[in-house]
Amino acid sequence: MAEYTVLSPQTCIISSRAKIGKGAVIYPNNVLLGACVIGAGAVLYPGNILEDSAVGAGARVTASVLTGAQVGAGAQIGPFAHLRPGSQVGQDCRVGSFVEVKASRLGRGVRAGHLAYIGDADVGAHTNIGCGAVFCNYDGAQKHRARVGENCFIGSNVNLIAPLRVGDGCYIAAGTTVTGDLPPGSFAAGRARARVVPDQKELYRPRGGPSDPAQNAPAADREAPGCGQCACGGEGSCGQCACGGEGSCGRCVCGGEGCACGRGHCGGTPREGADD
Repeated sequence: MAEYTVLSPQTCIISSRAKIGKGAVIYPNNVLLGACVIGAGAVLYPGNILEDSAVGAGARVTASVLTGAQVGAGAQIGPFAHLRPGSQVGQDCRVGSFVEVKASRLGRGVRAGHLAYIGDADVGAHTNIGCGAVFCNYDGAQKHRARVGENCFIGSNVNLIAPLRVGDGCYIAAGTTVTGDLPPGSFAAGRARARVVPDQKELYRPRGGPSDPAQNAPAADREAPGCGQCACGGEGSCGQCACGGEGSCGRCVCGGEGCACGRGHCGGTPREGADD
């Protein structure tokens, strides 16, 4: 009886130099090239390509590419993760969807759930790396290394501009770009404050989409005069015409009565006495 299981040998390619531990399970469409080592009880779910890489005991790898990488015991990789040469993923780590790791060491229990780039970095145990976080390791001429301590929180869309050090227990808020060292226990937040102004003329409102009331109105209403048929290119005569919505320009299809549809579906004010 074999010590490990290959569920579909006809769809798998396994190098003669590969070593596979007891109780490991290899699902269909896996490719193991070079000197791969698969630990006891590890599971390779469908769609992996591994080359000269090691997967620890009890680890799970799904639809991912590993080249010259090491994955610790109990770690979860993928789907669609990319571990490039020099990547060392510690025990019980989580490297999720569309995360790329290059020449980096992740301590035990590090979490990078999705859509992150970790390049030339040392990340301490139990640190969380948020969605969209980027370790900016290349300045156009040289590669630089970032060092992040243990128990840190790296928020979504954070940029870490290497070289830098982030001490243990730091919290970096979403959207922050860090360009210098942070001492242990720091809180860092750096964002441009959004300017909010009323869009009184509806200049930035989508036209013709689901949010356009005229498009969502019944067909009979959409065909009514003055509701999106203004000859001067406005939205009827409800404040967007050259005449300022009074119908006095003489160019409105509605005959100059101002929102002659009487229903205001184009955002105007129904004329006096109009039906709802």
